[in-house]
Amino acid sequence: MEIKIGIQHAPRELVIESADSVEDVEKAVMDAVASSGVLALTDTRGHRVVLPAANLAYVEIGGGVAGKLGFRS
Repeated sequence: MEIKIGIQHAPRELVIESADSVEDVEKAVMDAVASSGVLALTDTRGHRVVLPAANLAYVEIGGGVAGKLGFRS
C-alpha cells in the first residue's frame, strides 16, 4: 500500500510503500499526533522512517502500486 505524507514547509511529499494495514498506519498516525511524539513507519524494504508528528501536514493512506510503469527495484 502507498502512504503519502505531507510535511510542513517542504515542497514535496514523502511517499512510502508499506505492507502494514490501513488500520495499523491510521492508528500509528493518530497516536503520534495525540501524543505530540514521532510517527515511525517501516517500508516494504525494511527501511524505517521517523517523523516528528508536529511537522505533519497530511497523511494519505491507501492505494496500491499495481499498474505503475517503469522499472521497480
